[in-house]
Amino acid sequence: MFRITKEFHFSASHQLTGLPADHQCARLHGHNYIVEVELSGETLNEHGFVRDYQELSPLKHYIDDRFDHRHLNDVLGHDMVTAERLAKHFYDWCKERLPETSAVRVSETAKTWAEYRPLRQP
Repeated sequence: MFRITKEFHFSASHQLTGLPADHQCARLHGHNYIVEVELSGETLNEHGFVRDYQELSPLKHYIDDRFDHRHLNDVLGHDMVTAERLAKHFYDWCKERLPETSAVRVSETAKTWAEYRPLRQP
């Protein structure tokens, strides 16, 4: 199995209003997010790629236009915008356009990552 990954960065705010009021994430705050998209394939295309990295440019535009320097609760329309939910959102967006998408990871801090990777079908 061949795997490639590419990172994308954006800054945004969010607020997890479903948490107790004394939880630090219940307050309005922001992160410098990293989104890492993984594509996988058992074979390579005629150019020796799983997918040309340039073909991931639409994701960069989507992130820059819809997420960068925005309030994520407004963008996604709910009050519990977690890294886990962002990973699933970006996975779904990518999978629809890039069938080789196998996982998406989202980081809010240098030491934390959330990943969405679907279970393999039997």
